[in-house]
Amino acid sequence: MSRLLIQQYEIGPLNNFLYLLGDPETKQMAIVDPAWDVDFLVKESKRLGYTITKVFLTHAHPDHVNGLDQLLSTHQVPVYISKHEYPPLRPQIQGLIDVTDQDQLSIGNINFNILHTPGHTPGCQCFLAQGQLISGDTLFIDGVGRCDLPGGDPKKMYESLSNIIMKLPDDTIVYPGHNYGNTPTDTIGNQKQTNPYLQCNNLNEFLVERMGL
Repeated sequence: MSRLLIQQYEIGPLNNFLYLLGDPETKQMAIVDPAWDVDFLVKESKRLGYTITKVFLTHAHPDHVNGLDQLLSTHQVPVYISKHEYPPLRPQIQGLIDVTDQDQLSIGNINFNILHTPGHTPGCQCFLAQGQLISGDTLFIDGVGRCDLPGGDPKKMYESLSNIIMKLPDDTIVYPGHNYGNTPTDTIGNQKQTNPYLQCNNLNEFLVERMGL
């Protein structure tokens, strides 16, 4: 089985983590959330010896998609977004493909499960392969995404965390959408012990912790 390559980069003024995901067998690569410095990401893919063939979007906030136009001007590749994403956020581009958690994405011979995790936006989604979770702005290290922006919903966020994230194996490695924690990655098991939002016993506790209600 080909082992997933994950390259993590902190880029931009908002501490975004951007990712290159590659299949070492086929040398195909996806960019997750192209933003801020597309030239660097493209150069990195070439330096590593890979070809960019797809774009995965965890969600469509500008700090995660502001490099799409530039990337697509040189790479005519499909861009995968949740069909549930908040309509005003959806990029107006060619090659946008709607997906749901019933679908599966692939890079070369590596398959990814799509986890629909609304809360930060209606179309937030995580990508899971080989015990590695690209969690976007659903789950940070010792934090979770904001729920007070247009399309955000703290109740949906609680459901996403309790019904999906918390049920993943403890050894699942989390790769978040921003560098807001003490470490760039962590395991779900550790996060259950240290992330205050994963320690809430019910919705009301979560609303108090996340929203101050």
